[in-house]
Amino acid sequence: MEVTRIRALRGPNLWSHHTAIQSVVICTAQEAAVSSIPGFEDKLRARFPEISPFQPVGHAESVSLARVLELAALGLQAQAGCPVTFSCTTPTVDENTYQVVVEYSEEEVGRLAMELAEKLCNAALNDTPFDLPAALDELRELDEDVRLGPSTGSIVDAAVARGIPYSRMTEGSMVRFGWGSKQRRIQAAEMDVTSAIAEAIAQDKELTKKLLSAAGVPVPGGRSVADAEDAWAAAQEIGLPVVVKPNDGNQGKGVTVNITSKEQLLKAFAVAKEFRDDILVERFMPGNDFRLLVVGDKLVAAARRDPPKVVGDGVHTIAELVAQVNSDPRRGSGHATSLTKIRFDEIAKATLATQGFNAESVPAKGQRVNLRNNANLSTGGSATDVTDDVHPEVAARAIAAAHMVGLDICGVDVVCDTILRPLEEQGGGIVEVNAAPGLRMHLSPSFGKGRAVGEAIISSMFKKGQDGRIPIVAVTGTNGKTTTVRLISHLLTQNGLKVGMTNTDGVYVNGDCIDTGDCSGPKSAKSVLLHPDVDAAVLETARGGILREGLAFDKCDVAVVTNVGSGDHLGLNYITTVNELAVLKRVIVQNVASTGAAVLNAADPIVASMAAKCKGEVIFFAADKNNAVMATHRAQGQAVVYVEGKHLIASKGDMLQSIPLEDVPITLGGAIGFQVDNVMASVAAAWSLGLDWDVIRKGLANFSNDSHNAAGRFNMFKFRGATVIADYGHNPDAMLALVQAVQALPASRRSVVISGAGDRRDQDIRQQTEILGDAFDEVVMFEDQCQRGRNDGEVLALLREGLANAKRTKQQSEVFGEFLAIDTAMDKLQAGELCLVLVDQVEEAMAHIAAKVAAAL
Repeated sequence: MEVTRIRALRGPNLWSHHTAIQSVVICTAQEAAVSSIPGFEDKLRARFPEISPFQPVGHAESVSLARVLELAALGLQAQAGCPVTFSCTTPTVDENTYQVVVEYSEEEVGRLAMELAEKLCNAALNDTPFDLPAALDELRELDEDVRLGPSTGSIVDAAVARGIPYSRMTEGSMVRFGWGSKQRRIQAAEMDVTSAIAEAIAQDKELTKKLLSAAGVPVPGGRSVADAEDAWAAAQEIGLPVVVKPNDGNQGKGVTVNITSKEQLLKAFAVAKEFRDDILVERFMPGNDFRLLVVGDKLVAAARRDPPKVVGDGVHTIAELVAQVNSDPRRGSGHATSLTKIRFDEIAKATLATQGFNAESVPAKGQRVNLRNNANLSTGGSATDVTDDVHPEVAARAIAAAHMVGLDICGVDVVCDTILRPLEEQGGGIVEVNAAPGLRMHLSPSFGKGRAVGEAIISSMFKKGQDGRIPIVAVTGTNGKTTTVRLISHLLTQNGLKVGMTNTDGVYVNGDCIDTGDCSGPKSAKSVLLHPDVDAAVLETARGGILREGLAFDKCDVAVVTNVGSGDHLGLNYITTVNELAVLKRVIVQNVASTGAAVLNAADPIVASMAAKCKGEVIFFAADKNNAVMATHRAQGQAVVYVEGKHLIASKGDMLQSIPLEDVPITLGGAIGFQVDNVMASVAAAWSLGLDWDVIRKGLANFSNDSHNAAGRFNMFKFRGATVIADYGHNPDAMLALVQAVQALPASRRSVVISGAGDRRDQDIRQQTEILGDAFDEVVMFEDQCQRGRNDGEVLALLREGLANAKRTKQQSEVFGEFLAIDTAMDKLQAGELCLVLVDQVEEAMAHIAAKVAAAL
């Protein structure tokens, strides 16, 4: 078995809505039916007993090793605790070759699971050992390492529940919610609107206390100290007991509390100095340690934090008791578990010493022994939810503290005897405020109920009814995609929106090109959705990107399918038939939002059939309103766009809008049929997004199809009294549409310049000149250095074969190089003639044509 071409499908894809690892698996003839491998299944199940049955009950088809690999990769993830359920294996046109797709929740974990599954299968084949516990531990450890922590994860979960899209911006905890101009960002429990100054204030404990004190919030007295002797002097000024801590520490690192002697203070100072140089000494406030969580202007959760401790049993030493406590599966080494293992370090041993114990002491049964004086969860403490007990005045003080510092999400540390009474009544106070506070103690407290703090944070970022989404239009098809994308973008721009657009020419934001090349894949689409200036996105969505990585979005507002026709790029990536191509292209239709719409070409039966897969509304378009699909849809009162006389009509029920085609320049008054189709699709998309019809009319009237706005899309030039048309058509359907268009234009003689893309099938290359040979007097064929896998002369030979039975072509020539071919055809042109140039290198060829035209003026 050979596992090749491993890809991560990071969005909705051909196979499912799930993220997944997809690979091509080549089996031997014997491996194509594992039942023919003696003892294989028994050996596999001995190594991985939990693997699912190879076939559902009642099925008797042969099971390939690729199918077993699929089940193993899914099962290993599931056993490791990953929330995955989907997988599939499908045969390809190549013998004993399969495509295997396995869902993942974290990409790195999915890739590792595929590797381990292959090792498992090989171990069963070769009857060699496979360490299942070690494999599952490796998956768990990787999953814990790469997945979001509990704080960030709770916020993301709350966003998902609200239908807000998200994506991780880094491998850490920086996450983006929403798209374009509606996006918001967090890093752990910190919002994008939190200022760096507020965070700096929170890190400076002494400055924080000054600000809180100025606001009337009770705080413990104290000051920064220069050295150990100064620390003792400060302690005497304040009065024992005191607390020593780093001025900008976190998670309780270097903090020692309830210091009652100079010896303790000197040790505490040395411990604090290990973490920071700036040390603070302040009055020790007796009482319990409470953490209050403030989000915006609300107190959303509160917890009492208790120091890490063990309870004696009269038998075991303190070190042994700590080990017993740390064996609790709820305790881990990081923040992924609800509790953290107790640190048995020098601070713990020093705390024991103050109680008259050491690590080998055996406390009496029932005797409580503290391992720290502070109660941070990160050092092994526990938390009890007390949200419902917080006195209103205590909550008000916490909110005031957060606002004084300027934090939108703030963890306020309060020390007092009880949270049930105002702080002033009991001598309590606020000892710290924390930016990016940990949420674990509120989500999964040791005792009491968890609080919906993630929901509170998302509600603060996105008000009711907001989902962070911008309008997304996805456009696919065989021909017309780029022009349709450009026209839809133009119409949205006319409506005052800043539009992000991707197509085969580049990436554009508000009219500015920010990337060039074929940008019709998910990477380019994501760059648009990430851009903070984009109010709406119009994305050309090519087949290759869907196969390679899936969609860049979870759902779109409008999916436009221009046509499928006889297809294009068939034979690549196991898409060999028009029906298979259609299934791939309908992925965007399947992922239309329930409030969105699919815009489908009713004149293309295979496109029209996609309507059944749409969760939202369907708008059909076709020039002929009497087309059976159109007529039925109209009769049902549904939305359609068609041509009647010289007008484009949009109707739904009793609503009807009419636009004269003479007011739509790119159609040449309706003469260019494929441009009429592109306009109908664009109008339907704009209509579904709620654009005003006056805006649509204005946009159609001032959209020009020149070489600057839509290079290589039926761009027309005047050259010495002749007409030159440049177009990027490169498949038989495009040839038919172009022939129909040029036949509508007057010309005394017609010539065409063409090459063929080497990555098309022989029949597709040949068919192009078969079509052109019946419509043009002269055909100039060229070949250049980029043959896309073909040998020199091979493409020209196929083009020549296509002209063998040409009805009109009388002259044909073959040249090397696109520019020479253009010169060969254009230099012959006389007034009244027409030349169609099927450009290959779009920008370079367009510039060459423009230069010749300019030189002839």
